[in-house]
Amino acid sequence: MRYLEGHFAPVNEEITAYDLPVTGRIPAELNGRYLRNGPNPLGVEDPVVHIWGMGQGMVHGVRLRDGRAEWYRNRFVRVPGFAPMVHVIEHAQRTFAMAEGGLPPAELDAELNTVGVCDLGGTAEGFAAGAHSKHDPLTGELHSLSYMPGRDFVQYIVTDAGGSVAQATAIPMTRTPFMHDFALTENHVVLWDTPLGFDGFECRWLPEHPARVGVMPRTGGDVRWLDIDPVHVSHTLNAYDDGGSVVVDVVTAEGPFDPADPGAIRPVLDRWTIGPDKVHQRRVDDRPQDFPRVNDARATRPYRYGYSAATALYGIPFTPEGMPSDDAFTNALVKHDLQRGTTEVHRFGKDEAVGEASFAATGQGEDEGYLLTYVHDPLRNASDLVILSAQDFTGEPVARVHLPVRVPLGLHGNWMPDR
Repeated sequence: MRYLEGHFAPVNEEITAYDLPVTGRIPAELNGRYLRNGPNPLGVEDPVVHIWGMGQGMVHGVRLRDGRAEWYRNRFVRVPGFAPMVHVIEHAQRTFAMAEGGLPPAELDAELNTVGVCDLGGTAEGFAAGAHSKHDPLTGELHSLSYMPGRDFVQYIVTDAGGSVAQATAIPMTRTPFMHDFALTENHVVLWDTPLGFDGFECRWLPEHPARVGVMPRTGGDVRWLDIDPVHVSHTLNAYDDGGSVVVDVVTAEGPFDPADPGAIRPVLDRWTIGPDKVHQRRVDDRPQDFPRVNDARATRPYRYGYSAATALYGIPFTPEGMPSDDAFTNALVKHDLQRGTTEVHRFGKDEAVGEASFAATGQGEDEGYLLTYVHDPLRNASDLVILSAQDFTGEPVARVHLPVRVPLGLHGNWMPDR
């Protein structure tokens, strides 16, 4: 079971370490916490049937202040049952570990200890804010699209800047879809209904189910459904309104998709231009990549730069532009210039393992800031927090903060600057 070994292997202890050693120099303007969530399954009874993502959530964090790495902490999300293990976000000056499929979020304190289960985005129908809830940078609202096995509808939930639910819209479905992510523009919510969904309470690929994309006004109302190719949709990079069309950049993969083996697909970056009666699907980059991120100040609006990762989750060789296939490698971060149609690639060591990178803005320019990510260093058998300059993307890291332990390859996180 590869999802219990190597880069995925869980860690056994909660660690606190202070005044971390650094190679390079931490930018003095980075004051805040970099947090990332992911499954950390201990005591798996039958590894053969283990599903990656079903383990107890564990949040890993580094505190940066005034050019120093003050601490590293890893903490289990301690709630009954399956603990939120997909994402970790900040909203209304509180920190939340996020789940999906009807599981409620958990609130964490400033030092990553679990406060308890919370009702962020909670509705009368029992739904809550989902794993890939999205902030609108102009309104401060948190937007969620949540599903629950056994329900034939999903809910679009808007939580205001103070943390109260301002809107909850039920969207009828033909069965319970697996909606891990969705897209948000200034005026629209975009959702997809693919062959991956629930047959009863079992999530599986249903090839007879048509694939479609839906567009709904953020104020609610009817959903306009349009047919698309039967692909699996992994994650959203960004989306925006463009006149009478909606543009969505997403990571897709050909099916079938097996939830028990998420690394078996070949994810690529596509652009969907959704018109009044048709979806134009165009390949942006056919090299294997996932975990796309954007400068969150440009979320829901037209933008130029996006970032993604070629990771050991998929283990598929990635070849930079202009290089022979013999020089392909597995672990890299990619910067997309979507106006010019070009990419820059920051390559990591052959046996290192890189995960999703979060953008930390330090100015008004769209790529004025840094990318932060955890990278496993096999020479130390421990991980580094790597800080890259977005404007010198292929250059040496600005800093490597050396952690005392390995951070397992996980899921999603965020840079949370001091307010």
